Amino acid sequence: MAWDPKIYLAFGGERTRAAAELLARVDYDAPARVVDLGCGPGNSTAQLAARWPQADIEGIDSSPEMLMEARTSGIEARWTQADINSWAAPSRLDVIFSNATLQWLPDHARLLPRLASYVAESGAFAFQVPRNFGEPCHTLIHEVAADGPWAPYLERVADRAGALAPEAYFDILEPHFQHIDIWETRYLHTLTGADAVYGWMLGTGLRPFRNALEDDMREAFLLEYRKRVGAAYPMRRSGLTLYPFQRLFCVARK
Repeated sequence: MAWDPKIYLAFGGERTRAAAELLARVDYDAPARVVDLGCGPGNSTAQLAARWPQADIEGIDSSPEMLMEARTSGIEARWTQADINSWAAPSRLDVIFSNATLQWLPDHARLLPRLASYVAESGAFAFQVPRNFGEPCHTLIHEVAADGPWAPYLERVADRAGALAPEAYFDILEPHFQHIDIWETRYLHTLTGADAVYGWMLGTGLRPFRNALEDDMREAFLLEYRKRVGAAYPMRRSGLTLYPFQRLFCVARK
C-alpha cells in the first residue's frame, strides 16, 4: 500500500502531537539505542532525536516513499525499510517507540510479547494507537465500499488490523514488564478548510481502498465517501471542522 508523505503531513501537527505526548511519559534519561517502529516521514523520529541527541536512533518503516521523505529531513537517525511483522532487533534496545503504527498489524497478543523480548532490562516500550474505528470517518468507508459497483473489488480490503481495549493490552504486557502505564485521550481536533476529514482520511484509512481501485471507479468511490463524510463532519460557519479522535497510549518498563 503506497503512502504519500505530503498527504500524511498535511495534518502533521495533529499527528505529531500524540507522539510528543507519548514521549513525555517515557522516563528514561540517556538510552543508548532507540528504535522508532513505523517512523513514517520522520516526524516522530525527530521528537526522539531532540529528546536524546546522544542516542543511536533507528527509524524503521515498510514504506519506501515515507523513508525517502525521512532521509531528506536532516534528522540524526538511521533509516531501515522493514516489515514490523518479520523485523527482529539484532540486539536489545533501551527504547522501542511506535506512534500510530501497530493498528495496521494483526494479532497483538503475539506481536507485543515478541517486541517486548527485544527491550533491554530497565528499558521501555512505548506505543500509541488510534481507538476511533467506530467513528463515522471509518464506518462510512465500509458502508460506501459495500454500496456501489466497486464492491467486488473491495470485499477483502481493510483499513486497519485494529486496536484492543486498554485492559487487553495490560493483560498481554503484564508478564513481560514491571510497570505498565496505559491511558486514553479523546482529542477534539479543529481542522480548517473544506473537506477536512476527507483530507485526513486520504492520508490513512482510505489508502487501501483507493489503492485497490483504478481511474473512474476510484474517483467515483472517493467522491461518494467525500459526500457522506462531509455530511457527518460539517464545516462550521467559522470555517472549522470538529474532528473527535480517541487514542490509546502505553508506556511499559522492565
